[in-house]
Amino acid sequence: MKITLFIPCFIDQFYPQVGVGVVKILEKLGHAVVYPEEQTCCGQPAFNSGMWDEARSVARQALKAFRDAEVIVTPSGSCGAMMRVFYPQLFQGTPQDAEARALAGRVYEISEFLVKKLGVTDLGAEFPGKATFHDGCHGLREMGVKQEPRELLKRVKGLELVDLDPPETCCGFGGTFAVKQPEISAAMAGDKARAVAATGAGVLVGQDCGCLMNLGGTFARQGGGPAVKHIAELLWERTSGDQAR
Repeated sequence: MKITLFIPCFIDQFYPQVGVGVVKILEKLGHAVVYPEEQTCCGQPAFNSGMWDEARSVARQALKAFRDAEVIVTPSGSCGAMMRVFYPQLFQGTPQDAEARALAGRVYEISEFLVKKLGVTDLGAEFPGKATFHDGCHGLREMGVKQEPRELLKRVKGLELVDLDPPETCCGFGGTFAVKQPEISAAMAGDKARAVAATGAGVLVGQDCGCLMNLGGTFARQGGGPAVKHIAELLWERTSGDQAR
């Protein structure tokens, strides 16, 4: 299968190793990965701020960049939700209406793609330790991705997956929310950090680098905490052997 990769701004600028991990995993499984260099931001910051005209001007470039893609895979539930859930709303009633809906049906978050589209749950990874998982709000509530990353992590040899309590609360990032409401955002991140610490996990795994940046910064300000890893990054770093199953 030829897979077209969408890399969000956060990953491009701050976490390139996540994008590399996605490519390596998909290539190991025997697929060709294409990266359209003309891709830019998906338009979510403007969309979330109510600036829909500005969001459309950015999103039109995404429609163009991914027009010929058979399937689009992204390591972000947040940006994936923008394209799959909100593009049809953003372009409703415009000349790009049909094109936006068609593109939305081809977008997958990476763990969702591996498990539901490819039927892959075991990449041959090993991690001798305890981990916990943070669900990004958009991936969980808009894309409906919950069990897929857990299925992948549960098949990592030696990894003990511990649930957070409570399991599905926001980390406080929320994109522009963290900028507009920093005190509330910091308080929410503090609550989440305490829940992570209570698990005793040595690594916090997530599927959105915005959330991971927020929580990693919270741990650093508190003087330490678990390692913070995107699921694709952890799976690739810890993969051994020649064949993923």
